[in-house]
Parts: sequence; C-alpha cells; structure tokens
Amino acid sequence: MKIAVKKLPKSEIEIEGELEAETFESYFKKALKKLGENLEVDGFRKCKVPENIMLSKIPEIRILEEMAELALAEHYPKMIENEKLDVISRPIVSITKLARKNPLGFKIKTAVLPVIKLPDYKKLAKKIIADITDAEKNILVTEKDLEDTIMDIRKSRAPKMHMKDTTPPDLPLSGEESTLPPDKGEKKGVESELPEFNDEFVKDLGPFTDVADFKAKLKENIKLEKENQQKEKTRLKIIEKIIDESEMEIPGILIEVELDKILYRMESDITQMGLKFEDYLKHLNKTKEVLRKEFRTDAEKKAKLALILSEIAKVEKIVAEEDKIVKEVEHLLEHYKDADPERARAHAENVLTNEKIFQFLESQ
Repeated sequence: MKIAVKKLPKSEIEIEGELEAETFESYFKKALKKLGENLEVDGFRKCKVPENIMLSKIPEIRILEEMAELALAEHYPKMIENEKLDVISRPIVSITKLARKNPLGFKIKTAVLPVIKLPDYKKLAKKIIADITDAEKNILVTEKDLEDTIMDIRKSRAPKMHMKDTTPPDLPLSGEESTLPPDKGEKKGVESELPEFNDEFVKDLGPFTDVADFKAKLKENIKLEKENQQKEKTRLKIIEKIIDESEMEIPGILIEVELDKILYRMESDITQMGLKFEDYLKHLNKTKEVLRKEFRTDAEKKAKLALILSEIAKVEKIVAEEDKIVKEVEHLLEHYKDADPERARAHAENVLTNEKIFQFLESQ
C-alpha cells in the first residue's frame, strides 16, 4: 500500500493513498457476512441466508462501504505505526475510489501532537498555593451554613401541589458538565407547611440518632464540601495560569471534537427533561451552528487543557496505577451496562492520570 503524508496548518495532516485491489477484494466476504448478520429473509434463519440471496437484497454500494470500513479499520493503525505519527484525534475519512476489483482510494485527515511550549508550571503552582490566605486554608462552618442547609432539606421534604411547567428552560450558555437549572422543565410546586425539624425527622433521613447527631455529621459534610470547593478553586487558578502562559497551535479537529461533546451534553440534558432539543433551539431563536460559534472559546480552552495535561504527564512520567484503573472500569461498567469497555478504560485512565497531575502540582 502506497501512502503520502501531507502536513497541514495547525498540526493537522492528510494521509492519501490506495489499498491494492487484491487486498481490498479480500474484505468482500467479511463485509457480506457482517451485513448478513442483521438481514432478515423469510424462509431463512438469521445468519443462514445464502450468499446469492444476500447479494440480491443488499445494495452493492453498501457492501463496498462496509469493505472500505473494515479495510481501513485494520490498515489505518499500521499506517500510523509505520509513519511514526503521534496522532491525537479521531480520523476523518474520505473515500476517493470505490469499486469491486479495483484499488480503494482514500484521504484521511487527522491531528498530530503539536509542539507545546510549557511555562515553568511547578513555579506557577507553587506561587498560587503560597498565595492562599489563612481564611481560605482554615475552613469554617457557621451556624448560618447549618441552618441554610437544614432549611433546604426541610423544603425538599415538604409536600407539593404540582402544576406542569411547559415553558422551555432558559439554559445558560456554558460548556460545563451540566448547563441546566435543577427545577426547570419539571413540575412547579407550591410548598405546603414545612415538616418539623426534630429527632423523628432526622431518623427518616438516614442512620442518625437525634438532631444533635445529625447536625454534627452535617457539619462534617459541609466542611468537606467547602474544602473540595477550595481545592477546585485552587486547581482552576493553577491550570488557567499554565494555559495563559503556554504556547501551541491547537488543531482545529480537536476544537470540533470538544464542540461536539458540549452540544451532546446540552442535548442530553434537554432530552432528559422530556423536551425536544429542536424546540429548545426555537425558544432560544438559535441554531446549532450559532451555538458552536458561541461555545468555540470554551471548546478551545478544553482542547488546550487536555494537551497541556498530557504533556505534563509525559514530561513528569505520571501514569495512573493499573489496579486503580481496573477498579474504576469495573465501577463504570457496573453502572453503565451498555458502555464500551475500551472507552471506559480510556476514560478511567484519563481521569485518574489527571488527578495525579493535579496532586503533583499541588505538592510543589
């Protein structure tokens, strides 16, 4: 197989080539078998349909497309390995020649790891941590914190008279994990009298002996939450400083991938609320294309963050422990039955590695 690798702007490349006709033709039976697995024909059991019947039922172009997909899925990793390419994004494939008993022509566009010039991230992290004030270090839980939280719990336990709210939510335009206010699109409720806060009430909430026991444990939880918030605030300062002082050309493909993730999360949130994403867009008077433009800065920042963390991990030789990865994958697959094991592992490894990177920066 002959290929040519062309460098494009912003650390992107294009691989153009042809797979020999004989090699491409060898995928015919594999493609037909795979397509036949879902073919239902009266008088034949599934996966037992004769080849001549399958050929009469399945369009030739569909068979050719499946052949191309199988062939490139097998040969693309070999191209990357042979050319020693440090690929960091999924490939965008264009088929340029597709016919039986002919070479398979293709173009593949993808991104490679850009040259990343990092600042002295250890020094930056050390300075930010040194600037943390005593008030920020010494987390206190006030009586007001306790009373406010207790009031929220009592309100959540109060009976409600429900009225359906059909008004689409005013979703803040943000690329964060969840962009939805918790009560929008659900049923509006008019609260009745709040339940009395006493020993009986707290026992219904969980394994608490009385009000005093509940307050003591609640105080611990609030303190832990405040400590986590402070930790996340510090981490955000560190990473934003590193991002601001880093130099690189971000591949456009990576930005598009992050935009896809942002819009997918938004659409999932809207759908979970029982609304149609198209109706929501009409309510905003915006299109997906407009949202992609608005989210582009956030997406670029996320792509830059991923590259920076990856580079720090490589420089400092930071890797996640195998036993922790296995445990996290088991946890993910237990809660998400349809999850792909390979993707679950990649996600777990990424999350655990990033946590070790932040711990490393915090230790400076």
